[in-house]
Amino acid sequence: MARGSTILPTLVLLSAWSVAGHEHHDELTEEQANAPVDTILWLHIFLQAAVWGVLFPIGMVLGLSRSRWHVPLQSTGFALTAAGYVLGHSHKGRAFLSGVHGKMANILFVPIALQLFLGIYLKLHIHQQTIRPWAVRLHGVIGKAYPILGWVQMLFGAITFGGYCRGDNLGQCLAHYIMGSGFIAYGTIMAILLLVGEAWVRRSGRSPDWWDSWVIMLWGIVNTFTEHRGSVWSVKDMQHTILGVLWWAGGILGIFLSRNNQRSVVPALIIILTGWAMSDHAQALMLSTKVHAIFGYTLMLAGLARIIEICFVAPKYTQDIVDGDGHSEHTLDGTREDTGATTSSPSRAFRHLPPFLLVASGLLFMSATDEELHFVNDNGMDHVTYILIMFSVAFVLYTLIVSLINLYATSGRNAAASAAAADGAIELTEGNKWYAPVPATDVEEPVNHVIGDDD
Repeated sequence: MARGSTILPTLVLLSAWSVAGHEHHDELTEEQANAPVDTILWLHIFLQAAVWGVLFPIGMVLGLSRSRWHVPLQSTGFALTAAGYVLGHSHKGRAFLSGVHGKMANILFVPIALQLFLGIYLKLHIHQQTIRPWAVRLHGVIGKAYPILGWVQMLFGAITFGGYCRGDNLGQCLAHYIMGSGFIAYGTIMAILLLVGEAWVRRSGRSPDWWDSWVIMLWGIVNTFTEHRGSVWSVKDMQHTILGVLWWAGGILGIFLSRNNQRSVVPALIIILTGWAMSDHAQALMLSTKVHAIFGYTLMLAGLARIIEICFVAPKYTQDIVDGDGHSEHTLDGTREDTGATTSSPSRAFRHLPPFLLVASGLLFMSATDEELHFVNDNGMDHVTYILIMFSVAFVLYTLIVSLINLYATSGRNAAASAAAADGAIELTEGNKWYAPVPATDVEEPVNHVIGDDD
């Protein structure tokens, strides 16, 4: 306890010392902007990427599964974050303009300090009936926000490192990074529902397509009124605005067709149309045109795979009604797939295709800003090499996503159930609040004997 209580003051002192010893630049000389990147800055980049991209997400998952390794891992992450912060303010060599990455680094100490305080408070096990329940909820909300905060800060770091998104380029950066991150988040949620979320879908009484349609409709409304500025309509303004109209119009149809827990292909169709529009998006550079085309094709393939999954592969989320005493819908086991598919079945393997392609398309779109592609073009790299680099990153990122989901399913309080499932156990494990269903078997009709018939 005493050791944990010293972490927060140490972080504050290190932060104050590092800020005092580091000069933020509002203007740079040519020599400062083109100086080589020193070892200290590279250490800062790789250390913070490892902590916020891997260590903290693992710690969050272990917290969700109530693993005993949650506290040690997060404490290590806090200490490494402080070290990385000091490194980021101690480097020599190349200098950078003052920007959002540095400001966000200071802001991040608020959730860090709050998590430390809440973690120490919860370890005391006091105010059980009053403050503690609310502290548990707040601790959970902030912890779940860590991957998002880390993702945003790493993007800010990449933008600062490249000197991107300043002046007139800000609008394009926002469009590419927000929408690209949205596709990655969509793919991540789809993977979560695939691997551990189908029980929640059944209990919610809403199909995944109902939720998808709502998000698409709301985002379309925002996009319709934010993509055009001024009085002159360019071709890109028209295309971006009509995409917003497409999303909210299609979203409304998707919501209607997905009511009563029904599946709908409308969200997937909207993804296909969006991909087609992006594949034929006019660009200044040939390299940019080809990258946007592959992004569009990847998005179209994701939508097509989603339609195939919904129509022919995915499990049903409603129970078939069977007459007779051999069926009970009041003892629904939310972890059972109606199709009888196992985790190693070909259908489960195919269902990884739509989320992976969404993750890949998101990365492709985020890497397709004019500034990024001008940098690639100036360095003599062709579109084939660049696109394959992005797909390689997509493989790594999707591996991390499914590994974290698998860790949740096999660690902490879920470890016993996971081991029982691996051993082929059919008994209910301790802590499972859902009863197994009565098998919907055909009930043998009784033989009626009519008086007078010959025996």
